[in-house]
Amino acid sequence: MKVRTHSVWEVKKNMDWERLARQMEFLVEIDRLKRVVRQSLLIDGSRQENSAEHSWRLAVLAMTLAERSKAPVDLPRVLKMILVHDLVEIDAGDTYCYDEEANKDRARRENKAADRIFSLLPTGQADEFRSLWEEFEARNSADALFAASLDRLQPLVNNFRSGGVMWRKHGVRKEQVFSKNGHMAKGAPVLWDYAEKIIQDAISKGWIC
Repeated sequence: MKVRTHSVWEVKKNMDWERLARQMEFLVEIDRLKRVVRQSLLIDGSRQENSAEHSWRLAVLAMTLAERSKAPVDLPRVLKMILVHDLVEIDAGDTYCYDEEANKDRARRENKAADRIFSLLPTGQADEFRSLWEEFEARNSADALFAASLDRLQPLVNNFRSGGVMWRKHGVRKEQVFSKNGHMAKGAPVLWDYAEKIIQDAISKGWIC
């Protein structure tokens, strides 16, 4: 009886297909980010935005405002960080930054989500994506500080341009806004100056109490 042997090419092909299959499962899974609704309206006020839209906006902000970073940044890394940073919300949901109760266990929920979602990828990519997410959360590099600054600027602009509806709905206080957004000064001081003007204007209009 002739015994069939697998050539090196066949083994490699099988490994490549397994890798591709895992990559595709990850890509199918992250489509669910479109269903995660955030506590920010679209600028026209027509509806709440979803987290996938938020990530896209941040990517465009990064491309446009990279020159505003306090320190030089690696733009491709910043874009990667921005595009993976909210994937954990597929499982953990969006945690409104001004919801003090929900934020108490946010880290636990998001770490659990990161374990599952990034593990869908092949090992090397899983490690890279998880590392980018952790760097963003830690804000311990120029890239992460800039990305995190944009992550706070975008909802501020949306909330202001849509008439402060969500700030008013949730009774957001000025001390909360300054506390949650002040770290922008470390990553992009000029953007924080811009944000402060928005916040002060919103306070004067009564949108932030």
